Amino acid sequence: MNRSDLINALKEKANLSRKDSEKIVDTFFQTITDTLASGERVEIRGFGSFTVKKYKPYTGRNPKTGVQIRVPAKKLPFFKVGKELKEMVDLEEDE
Repeated sequence: MNRSDLINALKEKANLSRKDSEKIVDTFFQTITDTLASGERVEIRGFGSFTVKKYKPYTGRNPKTGVQIRVPAKKLPFFKVGKELKEMVDLEEDE
């Protein structure tokens, strides 16, 4: 499912216009993005949580040339699946 599919599903299930559905989806993702960018955590009960993981700088190696390179510190978004979602996905696989 992509963004457009999500907008269409919201439109159908909530009986909204495409424009309203698009605004809701965009607001939802922008709010999560802004919250993570400010270093805060986003938790959606039953679904999962989004956090920002901080990685320290380290010395890496270019696999092609073998030359050592310095990799700077970085922050990356991280998603941890919630218990209910994990169980639902696992049940779907067993059937």
